[in-house]
Amino acid sequence: MLFDYETLKLLWWVLVGVLLIGFAITDGFDMGACALLPLIGKTDDERRVVINTVGPHWEGNQVWFITAGGALFAAWPAVYAAAFSGFYWAMLLVLFALFFRPVGFDYRSKLSNPKWRRAWDWGLIAGGVVPPLIFGVAFGNLLLGVPFEHDQFMRPSYDGNLFGLLNPFGLLCGVVSLGMLSMHGAIWINLRSHGDVERRAKSYAQLLALITLAAFALAGIWLSLGIDGYKIISQPELGALPNPLAKEVIAAEGAWLANYSLYPLSMLAPVTGFIGLIGVFFLARLGRPGWAFLFSSLALAGIIATAGVSMFPFVMPSSLSPNSSLTLWDAASSHLTLNVMAIAAFIFVPIILGYTLWCYRALWSKISVDYIQDNDYSAY
Repeated sequence: MLFDYETLKLLWWVLVGVLLIGFAITDGFDMGACALLPLIGKTDDERRVVINTVGPHWEGNQVWFITAGGALFAAWPAVYAAAFSGFYWAMLLVLFALFFRPVGFDYRSKLSNPKWRRAWDWGLIAGGVVPPLIFGVAFGNLLLGVPFEHDQFMRPSYDGNLFGLLNPFGLLCGVVSLGMLSMHGAIWINLRSHGDVERRAKSYAQLLALITLAAFALAGIWLSLGIDGYKIISQPELGALPNPLAKEVIAAEGAWLANYSLYPLSMLAPVTGFIGLIGVFFLARLGRPGWAFLFSSLALAGIIATAGVSMFPFVMPSSLSPNSSLTLWDAASSHLTLNVMAIAAFIFVPIILGYTLWCYRALWSKISVDYIQDNDYSAY
């Protein structure tokens, strides 16, 4: 075997986090650009500029989302089962919103009819706004605890509905998610466009950096002062065969902050998030979109890592039956499965990264209204 079981469990917690961050950084600016489509693109040609900044890459970027879902199913099948049961309607909303993207990108500019194009614009906007909002709400509800439990046969049951997810803290986390990805999209448009589109994107990047900074700080204060976390009192050996019901868990005040005292290096996650957001604001203001994009990526990584570090080792806490909470230690697949997945990840992730970087380099260009008008039948 490549690694011992305990190490593999921890390794796949890190790798799933890396996949989620990779998805946010790549497909995040696609969704952010679409969310800002009517604000940055005031004319049809300007909206086509926005669409063409992300058009060549969005399908490849979405692979990170599919890979993260596949890794979740293979590495943590119990989490996959409980999450897709509890968040069923929320996931359907995400799926339906994402349906608009492929047809919107491919069909929007096939006809010159203004009504046709406006209709697909709204489809692309839905595909850019709904998924980030739902993802943020889902993460917020994970921090609150999800109302599910396991019976003696390890069958999960969920006691909640879609509207129960739309609580104030969950919606605040949705604002953080939508804000940070829209900011990321604005920076990308600023980096890839010319003229009025570039100037508007620069302004929105600064505004969204401040909004995300305020929402992220408020969520942290709320989490530390008004939300109980979860704490493991006893559990089997970390390398033991998974059994979520073999541990004892309690809800405790300030439990989500305990890791920052136990592991001081974990403070790098929220600090990176704040530094990234502040850097985006000032670098965008100074007209340095390349550096601003780097800091925007750091901000996304820091914010997502903050959620993961705060909950560690929990992956899906249960508010209904705390002992049913799923952790990285007791929700994992078999030792052999995690080993095979690790080998595949070590081989293919570098290849995918290399190919992705090559694609961006090969297709890199600045998009302007003149370019759209000169390439009317080939541009998106």
